Amino acid sequence: MFKRLPRHVGIIPDGNRRWAQQQGMEKGEGYHHGISPGLRLYHLLLEHGIQEATIYGFTRDNNKRAKDQRDAFTRACVEVAHALEQRDADLLVLGNTGSPAFPQELLPYAGKRRSFGEGKIKLNLLVNYDWEWDLKTALTGGGQIASRDISRIDLLIRWGGRRRLSGFLPVQSVYADIYVVDDYWPDFTEQHFLDALNWYQDCDITLGG
Repeated sequence: MFKRLPRHVGIIPDGNRRWAQQQGMEKGEGYHHGISPGLRLYHLLLEHGIQEATIYGFTRDNNKRAKDQRDAFTRACVEVAHALEQRDADLLVLGNTGSPAFPQELLPYAGKRRSFGEGKIKLNLLVNYDWEWDLKTALTGGGQIASRDISRIDLLIRWGGRRRLSGFLPVQSVYADIYVVDDYWPDFTEQHFLDALNWYQDCDITLGG
């Protein structure tokens, strides 16, 4: 169907709070409704032979939000990790585990890749991720950034209409082509992903050459 596929897809699932407000809910309720779309996307990634994907869970800056929202997006990340444990994935959870904001339930997945089932796809979940922490680790961690086990991103898809990286893996995103979906993440559809792949077909990929 597609002549060219990205090897590594980055996912920024934004718009959960705005979606919740649109539905007449509290902001924090939107995160729970973002879990099912993530699992549907997992199957699409497998179906189209994507080798690696990185999903933005939450960042250090997201911890500035109200407690109910912090609790909600933390629970959502834990639920996603447990769900992926029941599927065919090589899972890596990456984030600052030295911070109290990092969920204890995800420590077994943190910092090293764990294979579940047939391990058909590398999946990276960014939890309490901080780009400054990532880069500064190179100064104290033997010259290597914290996200060194994550490869360069080819296609970055952001839901929610915002046109910015928001600190998403600055090293790996250096040559990423960015596709923006205006719909909020809980309104995810298969067509969003297919449209992104179609758009990627016409990207002029030179990597600076």
